[in-house]
Amino acid sequence: MNLLEAKNITIKFGGLTAVQDFNLTLQKGQIVGLIGPNGAGKTTAFNAITGIYKPTTGKVILEGQDITGLLPDKITKLGIARTFQNIRLFSNLSVLQNVLVGHHLRIKSSPLAATLRLPQYTKEENEMIQKTKELLKRVKLDDVQDEKAGSLPYGKQRRLEIARALATEPKILLLDEPAAGMNPQESKDLMEFIKQIRDDFGLTIFMIEHHMAVVMGICEHILVLDHGITIAQGTPEQIQNNPKVIEAYLGVETDA
Repeated sequence: MNLLEAKNITIKFGGLTAVQDFNLTLQKGQIVGLIGPNGAGKTTAFNAITGIYKPTTGKVILEGQDITGLLPDKITKLGIARTFQNIRLFSNLSVLQNVLVGHHLRIKSSPLAATLRLPQYTKEENEMIQKTKELLKRVKLDDVQDEKAGSLPYGKQRRLEIARALATEPKILLLDEPAAGMNPQESKDLMEFIKQIRDDFGLTIFMIEHHMAVVMGICEHILVLDHGITIAQGTPEQIQNNPKVIEAYLGVETDA
């Protein structure tokens, strides 16, 4: 069984078709890339998978279950987490507190138990703090766990955002331009980090990225969108040599 399928996803905003007949199949353990010029519909496709937009037509299937149109929090609980193109951290909270937010998705205690700090909640909270510290150690952020998120270098802020997504215990992680704004060394470190978390956490990763060295360096399969339409898909080598892709994207200078 496929882990995730997007079947003929079309998204329209009034008379504008942002994505047309988008199809995707993800298998466990894959790293799959989605590329295309600015405005091609990449983030819109992400938003359809994660419940931010309900497809006009088409279905999203997770492990055989139709999740089309479910609210984002429900989809996250089912095992799909994501990051955003613009980093969305709680800048004034510590690194530890930011990741705790992700762990709270799995909390079993009631809001009343949390408000009254009943023993069951206190026990669960202590367990979450311990799990958070262990996660920060695995992603090499344990040395800055008490620092404010907004004070971290850019590369570490990206890593923290991914760590917070990992705290929700996903099966699939969607990364929206994780290398945006990074220098070459940070991009190289990010590539190793993505491969590491794929292996360590048993993840499947679907990523949007403008940075071609990153996409070609770690993705096993790549899809190319242009004006909302999938114009090509295949291995990195196939994509690099596809005339349609070269014309639409690879041969054109774009801003990351």
